Parts: sequence; C-alpha cells; structure tokens
Amino acid sequence: MLDQTDIEILNLLIKNSRMQWQEIGEIVHLTGQAVRNRIKRMEKLGVIEEYTLKINSSKIGKVLIAFITIFMKTRDHGAFQSYIQNNSLIIEANRISGEGCYMLKVGASTQEEIVELLDEILKYGNYKINLSIEKIK
Repeated sequence: MLDQTDIEILNLLIKNSRMQWQEIGEIVHLTGQAVRNRIKRMEKLGVIEEYTLKINSSKIGKVLIAFITIFMKTRDHGAFQSYIQNNSLIIEANRISGEGCYMLKVGASTQEEIVELLDEILKYGNYKINLSIEKIK
C-alpha cells in the first residue's frame, strides 16, 4: 500500500516528472536513495505506469483543439481503437458512458485536418464535435 510520503512523491512527479530524487527527498524528508527505492517500488506495483510530456499544442502549430464524441454504429470497437492508436491528431481518447461511446481530444493545425478526420470517423460511427475557444486549466 501507499503511505502519505508515497502520495507526496507522486504529486511532485505529476507536477514535474524530471525532478531529481535528491530534490524530492529534501521536500519529503528522505534521502535521494530512499526516494529512488519508493519510486522503483511504485513502478513495479504499476502505480507509476509511464512518464509523459505536457506539450503546448499552439507552440507546435496545433492551434485548433476539438473534443469529439463518437456514437458507434458498429460493434467492431477493436478496429476503431486501432484507428485511434494510429492517428497522430488524436491527443487523448477515452471510452465513456452516458452520451456516446468515446470522447476524443484532437489537436489540429487547420480546419481541413479536422474535416478529414471527421470523414474517416464516419466509417465507425457518427460524431458530435465541440471546439475549444480558451484553455482554462
């Protein structure tokens, strides 16, 4: 199980996954080696699955952010999930309950890229799209 120190370490890594173990240790009152051991244990337990980057999409030309709800018209979810995994415009994808089957977060440079994506999605189901007009958090 995780204790409060593990939770503090996780919160620090969420804010900056590149923090040095010694730096984390100073904050949670452990040695760098003790922090390393805790992180390695959490990786082995599957608590920490991967380390990622947060990218400012507009700085790399992805100025349009769209949220697309997918309403599947086929039961072949495997093919659609494979499509999602292989499409670089799709930043995030979640299978959802409630209205729709999937929620996609898409980053695009042009409206044409979004239209092309929507045309491809029609092979699997219908959609509802919302465009982001301002990022709050």
